[in-house]
Parts: sequence; structure tokens; C-alpha cells
Amino acid sequence: MDAPRYEDLTALLVNCSLTPDPARSHTGRLLDVVDHLMTGAGVTVDRLHAVGHDIAPGVQPDMREHGWERDEWPDLWPRVQAADILVLGTPIWLGEESSVCRRVVERLYAMSGQLNDAGQSIYYGKVGGAVITGNEDGVKHTAMSLLFALSHLGLTIPPQADVGWIGEIGPGPSYGDPREDDVPVGFDSDFTRTNATIMSWNLMHTADLLRRAGGLPTYGNDRDALQGGERFGYAGPEPVKTDG
Repeated sequence: MDAPRYEDLTALLVNCSLTPDPARSHTGRLLDVVDHLMTGAGVTVDRLHAVGHDIAPGVQPDMREHGWERDEWPDLWPRVQAADILVLGTPIWLGEESSVCRRVVERLYAMSGQLNDAGQSIYYGKVGGAVITGNEDGVKHTAMSLLFALSHLGLTIPPQADVGWIGEIGPGPSYGDPREDDVPVGFDSDFTRTNATIMSWNLMHTADLLRRAGGLPTYGNDRDALQGGERFGYAGPEPVKTDG
């Protein structure tokens, strides 16, 4: 079977590790697998280590206009705009995504009021996935939270769009740490390898389908038309009249 090629696609892999040095990030090592698969298929991959940037908290496009002295998000936003595929990678802390990841989600939400040329969410036509690492349970819970957020913003979520790896509960080695047999921790996990492969290819397949289809049809989701009074077939119940 010949592997498809996707030279016209761009992916942004956002590492939401709390580790300042990208080379020491366990989440980054699992994102490396996704990077390898996508680059091998011809996708242009952009990597963003979020904690290395001054991303202010908030849900506005530019938080410098809302009391913060510094905010790099407006400078990072064009990289999100350029991506057909957006993957959020995060470690698990106390059963949830990292604080850095939640801040990125909030800033993605800040841009959700923008529309594309068809009057749809600016995220329509993009696809999203999640990469999770940690030493405690919560991979599926964290992926559920992130994939819902991305879907709610307007990204398309393909089947099986998440991959995770967790070690034994409690302190211990994390994904990619050295091991005595020279196979880094987690690298021999069939479950993680399989899901990383499925997720990466499904993200690429879906992004390609959307691009060739010209995105999602506008009927029923054109916000400009909805704002103008178009109902797109929805009559709805009549308002309930009450005495007094």
C-alpha cells in the first residue's frame, strides 16, 4: 500500500509542558513521534513550546489592551491561523492538563469570535488532536477535555484523535527517560505507538478531506446570515404566553 503524501498541509504541535527546556520535555518526546509521522508524509510541521513565551492569561485577543504589560499571543496567533492541524500536548498534573495548556485553550477561545471568509468560525476547516503524558491516571479524561474544547471552538475532531502514555502511579520515570536496556521508557509501548500512528494519519486524512472539499458547507453555520435573521430551516416553538 502506497502511503499518501500531504505536502500541502501544515501542522502546529503545541507543547504545554511546564519544563522550560524543550529538550527535557517528556511531552515533547511523544510529540516527536507525531512530528516524525507527519513530516514523513510531507506535512510542514511547526513546533511551539508554550511555556517559553509570555502568554498572558485571559480570553481576549490581546491582553495588553486589558491591563497586562506583556502578551506574546498576538504574535503567536498567525502560526495557529496557518495550521491545518492543531495538536495540543500536555502532561497530567493532579488529573488534569497543565496550567500552561489551559491558558493556551483560553487564548484559543479568545479568537473564536473571528470568522473566516464564509462567515464561519475561524477554526472551521482545521482539525485537532491531543497528546498526553504523565505518571498517574487521567489520559482519557484529559483528552476528553481538550478535544471537547477544540471541537467547541470549531475544529473538526477525527476518529481516535488522541494518544497518551502514563507510567506507574507516583514518582518514577517518565516517557523517554533512559532505561537499562537502552530502550527509553515508553518507546516500546505497542498501545502508545499504535494510537500515535492512528491519530497522526487520521488528522492528516481529515485535514486533506476538508481542504479538498473547500471546508465545511456554510448552510446552517453562517454566522453573518444567522445574525441577519436567516433561520436555516429552524422554525422553533412559539414563545410561551403567560398571564400577567
